[in-house]
Amino acid sequence: MNSPSPSFRSFDTTNPRIMVVDGSKVVRKMIEGVLRQQLPGLEFVGCETGEEAKAALQAGAVNLVTTALRLPDMDGLDLARYLREHTPQAYIPIIVVSGDVQERLESRSISDDVTDYFDKALGFNALAAFIKGYVAPESEAGGEVLYVEDSRVVAMATRRMLEKHNLTVTHATGVEDAIAHLETMKAQGKVPGPDIVLTDVYLKGELTGKDLLHSIRHDFGYAKGLLPVLVMTGDANPANQSDLLREGANDLVQKPIEERLLITKLLFQLRVGRMLREKLGK
Repeated sequence: MNSPSPSFRSFDTTNPRIMVVDGSKVVRKMIEGVLRQQLPGLEFVGCETGEEAKAALQAGAVNLVTTALRLPDMDGLDLARYLREHTPQAYIPIIVVSGDVQERLESRSISDDVTDYFDKALGFNALAAFIKGYVAPESEAGGEVLYVEDSRVVAMATRRMLEKHNLTVTHATGVEDAIAHLETMKAQGKVPGPDIVLTDVYLKGELTGKDLLHSIRHDFGYAKGLLPVLVMTGDANPANQSDLLREGANDLVQKPIEERLLITKLLFQLRVGRMLREKLGK
């Protein structure tokens, strides 16, 4: 779904300029408030309509744009398309913020003009953390990743990528090994054990990443908030991608993997998972 391997502009992490496009003044003010807590040097550009956003883009470059799907004068996806075609600067991350993201994801109706998507049901504080992950990612995040990959070469490169962000990686070469690890953690009272699962779809052996998803969600009974699962896939078939999301993937990362996008998605799922577990007292 995501735009392949974008070349991100050099972000000004000290004074990022972030545009928020939403028809509600109240929503814009609330987003601005929580963003300023996360990014004190923020330059906030709030726009009510798509036309306002177009005009504001001509006044100066921005680091990131968020847009609602339904704007007073146009669809948010039409705005995303316009920005891709007319913005005279390097690649801008465009984030769709909506209450029906899951439905749109499963129907694969969000275009490649959009970099990523956020379910507004998670709340404004989570949105601010998500945006911060793009413009000022934390270098020392921490957390345990159960990583499932059957290629030693790919696993080594990805592991190094993850460990740069202070992530502890437990590598499983197949679904059977991953399930065995989760069972061991459960037997030791460590539920669910890892903070997040990162898996490829197609693996050597009888079981696939989709089978692992099914086991995590149904056999172990781990909800998306308790154990997030991020799936890497080179399959561009929308129906197959929808199946993975319906089976219980929190999000997908399209191959070939773009490091910044993978790390941003992974760290975001880690943060949201921790927030939800804290609420549940786990």
